[in-house]
Amino acid sequence: MARRKPNSESAEMNMTPMIDVVFQLIIFFVVTLKMSKEINKDIELEDSIHGETITQENMPVQTIVIEVSRRTKIFPRGKVSINNAILTDAALGQIITKRYNKFGSFPVLIRADWRAKHEDVKRVMDICTARGCWKIGFVAVQEHKETTSHHARRK
Repeated sequence: MARRKPNSESAEMNMTPMIDVVFQLIIFFVVTLKMSKEINKDIELEDSIHGETITQENMPVQTIVIEVSRRTKIFPRGKVSINNAILTDAALGQIITKRYNKFGSFPVLIRADWRAKHEDVKRVMDICTARGCWKIGFVAVQEHKETTSHHARRK
């Protein structure tokens, strides 16, 4: 049997689109793995006996929880994060815009440290409202587990 000579017009498969899809899948799985319900354990919430009790069962699926830490030497404007992923104001704005375009208005819960400056919390609120998100709530602890309130430690 004679072998056929390769034809100059032989079909070649362009691998670039397939490689792009594979990289997109890898990025998707890495991001969704990171987006698990992680909370910042360094944030101490404010005490509150008032307000609605929120559980995973009664929280809308579209709800996003934004954490605001107190100011430190490393984060002089307070650390803003979602699921422990630290965000700049521009990155937070992009996330809010994309979610707004997908869901319309959606609930935002701000989980702020009781030592966080109001200016830092207001900055997050302004980013949300500038992009059409008006359903903003705050997370607090109904019953503080320690015998002495952390308000006593403020002094």
